[in-house]
Amino acid sequence: MSSSDDEIPLSRKMNGSNGVRAPVSAKTIPKSVDAALDKANPSKDHVQPGISIRNGPMEDHDHHMPDVNGVEINGSTSKRKSRGSLAKPSYAEAESSDEDNQPLSKRQRTSAQKAGDIAESDSDDVPLVSKSHIRRPPRASPAQIGGLSDSDAPIEQKLVAEKEKIQKKAAKEAVAIRKEEKKAASTPAKRKAKVKDEDGKGPDAAKAQKKSAPKIAGSKKVNGVKKEDLSDDDVPLSKKSTSSKTSKKVKAEASTPVKKGSKGKEAKKEESADAEEDEEEEYRWWEDPAKGDGTKKWDTLQHQGVIFPPPYEPLPKNVKMLYDGKPISMHPDAEEVATFFGSMLNSTHNVENPTFQRNFFKDFQDILKKTGGAKDNSGEKVAIKDFAKCDFRPIYDYYAAQREAKKALPAAEKKKLKAEKDAVEAPYMYCTWDGRKQKVGNFRVEPPGLFRGRGEHPKTGTVKTRVMPEQITINIGKEAKVPPPPEGHKWKEVRHDQEGTWLAMWQENVNGNYKYVMLAANSDVKGQSDYKKFEKARELKKHIDRIRADYQKGLRAALTSDRQKATAVYLIDQFALRAGNEKGEDEADTVGCCSLKFEHVTLREPNTVIFDFLGKDSIRFYDEVKVDPQVFKNLKLFKKPPKEEGDEIFDRLTTSALNKHLSNYMTGLTAKVFRTYNASYTMATLLKDMKSTGTANEKVKDYNDANREVAILCNHKRTVAAGHAGQMEKLSERIKGVRYQQWRIKQMMLDIDPKLKKKKGAEYFELPQDLDEEWIHEHQAYLVDEQKSKITKKFEKDNEKLRAEGEREMKAKELEEKLEPARELEKKFKKENKTKKVEAEGKGPTIEKMEAKLTQLDQRLANMSLQAEDKENNKEVALGTSKINYIDPRLTVVFSKKFNVPIEKFFSKTLREKFDWAIKSVDEKWEF
Repeated sequence: MSSSDDEIPLSRKMNGSNGVRAPVSAKTIPKSVDAALDKANPSKDHVQPGISIRNGPMEDHDHHMPDVNGVEINGSTSKRKSRGSLAKPSYAEAESSDEDNQPLSKRQRTSAQKAGDIAESDSDDVPLVSKSHIRRPPRASPAQIGGLSDSDAPIEQKLVAEKEKIQKKAAKEAVAIRKEEKKAASTPAKRKAKVKDEDGKGPDAAKAQKKSAPKIAGSKKVNGVKKEDLSDDDVPLSKKSTSSKTSKKVKAEASTPVKKGSKGKEAKKEESADAEEDEEEEYRWWEDPAKGDGTKKWDTLQHQGVIFPPPYEPLPKNVKMLYDGKPISMHPDAEEVATFFGSMLNSTHNVENPTFQRNFFKDFQDILKKTGGAKDNSGEKVAIKDFAKCDFRPIYDYYAAQREAKKALPAAEKKKLKAEKDAVEAPYMYCTWDGRKQKVGNFRVEPPGLFRGRGEHPKTGTVKTRVMPEQITINIGKEAKVPPPPEGHKWKEVRHDQEGTWLAMWQENVNGNYKYVMLAANSDVKGQSDYKKFEKARELKKHIDRIRADYQKGLRAALTSDRQKATAVYLIDQFALRAGNEKGEDEADTVGCCSLKFEHVTLREPNTVIFDFLGKDSIRFYDEVKVDPQVFKNLKLFKKPPKEEGDEIFDRLTTSALNKHLSNYMTGLTAKVFRTYNASYTMATLLKDMKSTGTANEKVKDYNDANREVAILCNHKRTVAAGHAGQMEKLSERIKGVRYQQWRIKQMMLDIDPKLKKKKGAEYFELPQDLDEEWIHEHQAYLVDEQKSKITKKFEKDNEKLRAEGEREMKAKELEEKLEPARELEKKFKKENKTKKVEAEGKGPTIEKMEAKLTQLDQRLANMSLQAEDKENNKEVALGTSKINYIDPRLTVVFSKKFNVPIEKFFSKTLREKFDWAIKSVDEKWEF
């Protein structure tokens, strides 16, 4: 479909920086232009794409990185969060996004860059990062590719071959699936005969069975295939029938366990009633085909609303902000805004940012004007005009002391405060959704503060005002009791929107975004959202070959819009680029494929493309990739003069147009489905051929190797984390410590039987070369200090417990007595260093006991070495992100069950709750 100039968005026609009409690509591409490009770059060799020379989003902020296109770009680590609407609120179901699935601890980190400390934060806003704290991701080494590192072929060639092999397999599988569907649809008689052969009941019985089975809402087919023709592995779990006698029996047994000695129907009825009262039967929603098909999300909904942050507590009279060295007083509302800035002085990358300072100071001055201004100690008004004269240090010191005091509270007091807090929050933590208790995710209204934003956000530092009940809309069932607002207030609106999965919403003042209170990640609704996402990716298997064939053909289309469309799909599929959306002037300049600008893409002959831009959440994306020669020529054409910096590359394409094009292949197909499909299909292919043996730790490493390969083949890599080197050094020290322990035990063996040196050889008892005398002395001092620290901490904890129970505390003298073993150890080490002899330790030491200890240490050393190797290999790969967001969790469950590895090795408690549906719904034979 062609695009006229009228169909091109205005923002694509006008250059946002100066309002001048931007150059737009010609509507059609003459054959002469193609011929000229072919002549200029004659390479026609097939290039299998999708392998980065350098890989991934920029997440490390420790080193300066030179600019690539003459433009330096910020990057930041951020909590992932989808942008809200800037217009009127939407009451439809909020779409589940990848970032919602990310663990909270990974979403946001605020750091004092100078101090190097990293602290988690619950704020929805994300800190900025200095331009000078960026570096390029390193190249992937052969060791980091796991199983691909064995042959002598160059690593890049092996990766290309592996990816090409997987894509060819995918194409064959897609053809086979469609062929099977076509065959099944055209032979209904054979299907009936098949049913009769399998169950011996004949077609009439089959009809009756089909009639009694739950109906699939909206369609008689599952992903285009009639249900009875699909194997268990091919049918989406939500479409499978649970009407079989076996499943009913299992379900009944699970919900009503039989008591020993119970007899007769009456006993069974009573027991069933008791079980129903004591424990609600587990709701296996993934086996309920009627759920989640329509737009109506619930029938009944009851909840308690939201919790508001506590009111502001004014500072003590002796704590004041200083202006030009003098303390000033102000209205509590203005003082509160001053505390926003003062309490975060340790976050230097925010408070030292000129934009952050400028926006804060403007809002601070506004609130001062509204509240009567500031006064000095004599009551005279003080004009706050110069930010440089403001000193917030007294405020920071006050809050820092408050934090330390809270940390120093006795354990009993902390426990009491937590219990009180939990008691207040308990009613808000759960809602009743269609009669079932569901956990609520974010029932706390965000407190006022300073907006941090992402990347170079123009509004960073702006005051986020306190959210009042009058701004909040409640969504609840018609028959349910509406939660009362705080006394003296009322809700903005009460709705009964059964199409929405939100419980409450409000509009924040900084960007006009809407914030929603949703169910927790482990709730049925969120689980269904995840399930649908992975089923959508699973359905893409049937169409991937046609899509790839079409965009390969479209790379030479005469219409520019078609060629841009094909090139964009190629980049999204092969390099995991996001589609991208256009941004407003007050938003950070983050982009995706469709919104790439001239300066974001650098071309290097013959077919290397360098991407360098701010991606999602303002994380810098830098990637060097080899592309198909025709794609290289197309990008060269799309950047052709008079285009320059600031001009769009895909100027005849929008994200909505691209997704509309993709939906022609498959209902609901959008650009982001490719990321999930490619990761899941690649992982499924690797797991199918895997033969994992050895210990549980070795099997986990096999899984991680496969996960790492997925990240590399699908371009989901990241840069090395700032703390990686330190972590590896600590692990190395621990390994050396175990080897030193082994050496000491061998010396004890010689103390018991000196003849062993001749039997086993002198080399067996030698000190490892890297454990020199200086290191040994340092390690011995560390072991003594460690023992002293453990004893002291236990002493303090015991005393705390005695205080809480009202008993007499132990005196300092008792601590000195308890520290005696540490002093004895110190003396022992000094004696060993002097005599060069280690005396045997323990009760009745024997050679057999010593050898048993060595065997234990050997196993411990093997585990630690495996851990170190795995950690080093994973330094450039965010395995958690791939595992949670892109790889179907059922594949992890398959690995766990197939190779008998506890699922706890892969999923934390939080993730086990989140992916409960995956853990309970498949066995080791399931296929993606």
